[in-house]
Amino acid sequence: MTIDNEFIIQILTDRGLITSEMVQPLREYFENEDSVLDVESAILHELQEQAIFTPNQLLGVLSEEFSMEVVNLANIIPDPEAIAILDPEQAKQNHILPITCNDMEVVLAISDPLDVDMIDSLSHVLGKAISPRLALLEEIDRAIVKHYGNFLEKKALVNNRYDQDSGNLFKALDKIEDVEEAVPIIEFVHGLIEDAFERRASDIHIEPLEKKFRIRLRIDGKLQEIGNPPKRLQPSIIARLKLMANVKLAEKRIPQDGRIQHQFTNLQKGGQKVIDLRVSVLPTSHGESIVMRILDKEGLKLGLSELGFFSDDQNTFEKVVALPDGVFLVTGPTGSGKSTTLYTGLSYINKPDRKIITVEDPVEYEITGINQVQVRKDIDMTFASALRSILRQAPNIIMIGEIRDVETAEIAINASLTGHMVLSTLHTNDAVSAITRLIDIGVEPFLVSAALRAAMAQRLVRQLHPECKEPYNPKPKELTALGMDPQKYSNCIFMKPIPNPQISATGYKGRKGIFEIFNVDDEMAQMIYERRTLVELRKKAILSGMRTMRKDGVRKIIAGLTSSQEVLSVTL
Repeated sequence: MTIDNEFIIQILTDRGLITSEMVQPLREYFENEDSVLDVESAILHELQEQAIFTPNQLLGVLSEEFSMEVVNLANIIPDPEAIAILDPEQAKQNHILPITCNDMEVVLAISDPLDVDMIDSLSHVLGKAISPRLALLEEIDRAIVKHYGNFLEKKALVNNRYDQDSGNLFKALDKIEDVEEAVPIIEFVHGLIEDAFERRASDIHIEPLEKKFRIRLRIDGKLQEIGNPPKRLQPSIIARLKLMANVKLAEKRIPQDGRIQHQFTNLQKGGQKVIDLRVSVLPTSHGESIVMRILDKEGLKLGLSELGFFSDDQNTFEKVVALPDGVFLVTGPTGSGKSTTLYTGLSYINKPDRKIITVEDPVEYEITGINQVQVRKDIDMTFASALRSILRQAPNIIMIGEIRDVETAEIAINASLTGHMVLSTLHTNDAVSAITRLIDIGVEPFLVSAALRAAMAQRLVRQLHPECKEPYNPKPKELTALGMDPQKYSNCIFMKPIPNPQISATGYKGRKGIFEIFNVDDEMAQMIYERRTLVELRKKAILSGMRTMRKDGVRKIIAGLTSSQEVLSVTL
């Protein structure tokens, strides 16, 4: 038992199973033994050895004391749904076994009725009430090995039946008739996450459709459908993911957001690997759709050049983020890599003599040496309210996850005007549009012209695999579409992808950024103040040396990093 043994001795004494005359001599003996670390535990063990009382008698006493039902796990077969709701390690560590469960409650076998903290914590994580039952510690441990052990054996059996072409569990699932018995839901979900990570997927899409349950991975920006589990497993898989994401299982009417941190042994690289995922749950007409964004912390360890910057753009970026004050905006649609670029920039300027504070919703990556603040709308901790408090912390650099409204924008601009460097993101199609976007949401032009130092737009293009590309001669209309003079670029070597099932099914591997950066000089600031049109501002930026994203893409085409089709697909 894990209950306080002195408390057990007192209960047994009160119930008449033992007497103080039995206990006192043993206490005096064990207190004089240097090898005995827990005197009460040694006393209880000795009394059981002397057959003064049995473990079942002790269990009965505890049952009466705490008005708790006793279960004999040797005669109970737990529901598969209940077993799947708890990780094997969690069950083993806490010596607990789920027996049955429904939408509201989990019946749980425990050995320690006083471990209230564990019960409360588990109830919070599962989003269900816990109905505890008492069982012997040894019986619980044996049941854990028996029932979770069977699941692991079944998993190994299925692993041996993997589709040899795909090498993963998901296509093999379609070939197994009785999936519920062959594969535990918990292991399938873990396998899904790990497989997506190994394939370098950025997102996992779980989509309930009318007649099928679809799973897709976004790899290098493109969604790829993988083998789908049977439709009948939809409720179990979605419930497991919601449990892992720590969102309400019973709530199926409104969207929910959560996070998953999954640890596994990386066989390719060795050692333990932790995967962080941001989870979005959205009710649809055929069930709840779940999208999991894989947050790759390894990407933050890359330098700016690995993000796709050529040396000239990298120098410009480094100079801007290192300015003592002002506002620098990174723009682009969702999934264009804005946050990764800003995080990498923060890592570059993260020095001991600078105080950096971020306000994020949510905090996606934790960076050593940086103070990161999580937005919480439920307690009115918004971007704006957080920013007001942050300014009292005297930071040198502030990073705002996203400027969404005029209040946040004005506080950020005022912060920059009082000696702070402010970095943030904005949803616009190009860099110059950041100016008109700020004015459109209500920021006065004179504030924008005074505070904005630079803006950068970016997109992600797939990178050609070094072993899956070959030269080709583009057609003149293809070059014209890219804004390239066919005669001027007649001697350049253009590359295209050559799909190879053994190396890369698409001919691409990974993604790089293409960028356009413009600095706000005095003339541009005057034009902003005068409310000039977007067309005029963009024309001025190009005349001042701004390279558009398409032209930056052309440079990367000529360098053999990507294809013309990729650049044309993401730029105008």
